[in-house]
Amino acid sequence: LCPAGLLPLCSRVWGSGARERAGLPPAQRRAFSNNKMLVELDEGSGVATVKFKSPPVNSLSLDFLTELSIGLEKLENNRGCRAVIFTSAVPKIFSAGLDVTEMCGKSTEHYAEFWRVVQNIWLRLYGSNMVTVAAINASPLETPSKLPAGGCLLALSCDYRIMADNPKFVIGLNESQLGIVAPFWFKDTFVNVVGHRIAERSLQLGSLHSAPEALQLGIVDELVPEEKLQDKAAAVVAQWLALPDHARQITKSMMRKSVLDRLLTHQEEDVQNFVGFISKESIQKSLRMYMEMLKKRKG
Repeated sequence: LCPAGLLPLCSRVWGSGARERAGLPPAQRRAFSNNKMLVELDEGSGVATVKFKSPPVNSLSLDFLTELSIGLEKLENNRGCRAVIFTSAVPKIFSAGLDVTEMCGKSTEHYAEFWRVVQNIWLRLYGSNMVTVAAINASPLETPSKLPAGGCLLALSCDYRIMADNPKFVIGLNESQLGIVAPFWFKDTFVNVVGHRIAERSLQLGSLHSAPEALQLGIVDELVPEEKLQDKAAAVVAQWLALPDHARQITKSMMRKSVLDRLLTHQEEDVQNFVGFISKESIQKSLRMYMEMLKKRKG
């Protein structure tokens, strides 16, 4: 039997039935939900699961990102939460990325508000003390109406990425296809994951990589059958949580601090650069043409 004081350790070694084998009731699962996502925390293991549920494609709108920021803040402030698995409740789509409609035909004030929320999500996720794992349901080749880049950024910001093994699923930072330039902190995150040469080529071409290509390039760490995605994510989290938190957290901070500090130092400048760039008529025209193309494709 496992002494009550050692239950967190026993749960990691024995799995979810540790409390029952110790003669105690099952650990409580706490959940909070909103219109965009479901967050479940297993208090026994300290592992939370964030399920995106904003059909059809979990686009990263201002509302979605705001709700995600609130959810992450709640988990960060909960000392019992040590890890987060990000996945999707929408079949076969993790996130089709930043919502193009938030960047087209709006006021400069709206663009600034939207970009600050995008920045804050990345700062919170990339700098998180928690173990973060992306269980990527992926995006189909015919992405319906959004920009895959933002969904890719969320995954790149995690500690580990597991993708559904389906050659029709794609992932990448494809801004250049829309005439948009990936900001420096998107680029820095990508370089840190795959290296300079692969990132440079992929960003210039705006490439969307199939699941096998993503594994080969190092964009994702593993491919598994989609039905095994959640089990594999749980196993990976258990492996990471077997390490002392402080050593892992300090190492993570040491590896990522310079990239985080660069945005923190230039945060408002980055907002103004984004607003100035996205407000250009040539960029707005490109985005309008892209949305028209998508409407015709859906039609």
